[in-house]
Amino acid sequence: MELEKSLVSGSMSLLVLKLLEGGDLYGYQMIEELRRQSGDAFRLKAGTLYPLLHGLEEKGFVTAYEQTAESGKTRRYYHLTKQGHQALRDKETAWDAYARAVGRVLKGGACLAGA
Repeated sequence: MELEKSLVSGSMSLLVLKLLEGGDLYGYQMIEELRRQSGDAFRLKAGTLYPLLHGLEEKGFVTAYEQTAESGKTRRYYHLTKQGHQALRDKETAWDAYARAVGRVLKGGACLAGA
């Protein structure tokens, strides 16, 4: 089942920050890891990922550095900063509240208010 693009785009920075929490990655690794972890639900394109990464970098949530692989190819890796860790925690908290609220509405609202 293909996910609605508006649902995906609103959560993508959260997902990218979460990937980087596990360690530094370069773009293609992020695309593949996101696809793998989501069971093929998220198929991010480079044209979507790199502007997102640049925005996260401008906010100070990630830093980037270049490293040469054994193949001789230079790759740009992204690293989660201290500010990025805090942003991730904040986004996770906001997402949890949002998901609970959506769940309550989908399951009938007020009758689950204590859940």
